[in-house]
Amino acid sequence: MTDPASIDLSRLTEIRRDLHAHPELGFEETRTAAIVAAFLRDLGLEVTEGIAGTGVVGSMRGGGQRSVGLRADMDALAMPETGTPPWVSTMPGKMHACGHDGHTTMLLGAAARLVAAPPKGDVHFIFQPAEEGRGGARRMVEAGLFERFPCDMVFGLHNMPGLAVDEMAVVAGPQLASSDSWRVRFRGVGTHGAKPHLGRDPVTASGHFLAALQSIPGRVIDPLQPAVVSACSIAGGDPEALNVIPDFVDIGGTARAYTPEVRDQLETEIGRLATGIAQAMGVEADYTFIRRIPPVVNDPAATAVALAAAQAVSDGGVRMEFPPSTAGDDFAFFGQEAPGAYVWLGNGPARDGALHHNTGYDFNDDAIATGVAFWAEVARRALSA
Repeated sequence: MTDPASIDLSRLTEIRRDLHAHPELGFEETRTAAIVAAFLRDLGLEVTEGIAGTGVVGSMRGGGQRSVGLRADMDALAMPETGTPPWVSTMPGKMHACGHDGHTTMLLGAAARLVAAPPKGDVHFIFQPAEEGRGGARRMVEAGLFERFPCDMVFGLHNMPGLAVDEMAVVAGPQLASSDSWRVRFRGVGTHGAKPHLGRDPVTASGHFLAALQSIPGRVIDPLQPAVVSACSIAGGDPEALNVIPDFVDIGGTARAYTPEVRDQLETEIGRLATGIAQAMGVEADYTFIRRIPPVVNDPAATAVALAAAQAVSDGGVRMEFPPSTAGDDFAFFGQEAPGAYVWLGNGPARDGALHHNTGYDFNDDAIATGVAFWAEVARRALSA
């Protein structure tokens, strides 16, 4: 069980709130990275900075045959904060709306705890930049993260409002969906709005495309396989020129899936639909599918280690059934390099309804003790697996 007396919660809480007050976006986490590196050096760890720009790895060399990686993300989001805690963001238009300030803090606490009683084996504390859509995990992998710091297993953790602060969820299989983007430009021939027959109307083609888009998950994808396709942006014409049919309309959105097969299918079918509607409407379609993040799928062996660790430290119990999220996390790239598991840590009730990516969100400091204890325990168990 968690022993708060063995964790300097007051210092960790101070760090977490300081990070919250000074949020930094992906690949801009210079202040955060400096705080992390200084903390790890004070513990006597081997510290490597500058991986993928602002990434930091602290290594504890225990001399055993096994090694484990523990990952925390450090970046904030480009959005204003409407909450009013004393540690409110001091950076206009930036805030820690997803709890990465808490993730960073808990991993620092785990490093301190493990230094106090070192396990046999190597522990790599991986502080990742740019999880929020800017590709930090991929950049770290491309920079040779796992060649420089080999891991037999790697673990990720994310806070989850709605679960109690001493409750966890650990489940094998898909946890988060792939996160890809797509763009379609319908190209027609602009003309006077009163004389549509003299041009080719991309606006009408766009309307047909948007109306038909949900037929892909509804009628093309296997109904037993979850999939999401959303149009999130549309731009065409000028609201000050309402008598002009424009030459083109741009539409963009996201696609989500839990398997490589459905991911491939979404890429194909969005393009097929755009091309077919364009042909039927006498316009042309330019289509691009941008693969960003693969799905996070928990490895069975790593999940078993994480489950045992969670059961050992979680006073609130561990859920072994928990629905996967259609959100994405680039921890997926780490899981492609070593057997990995991604777990959920309760963050208490959603205060005033503020969930992740809400302008009123704030990490619950009461979760720090359980998070620190889990990180330390999962490292020990992975090294003895």
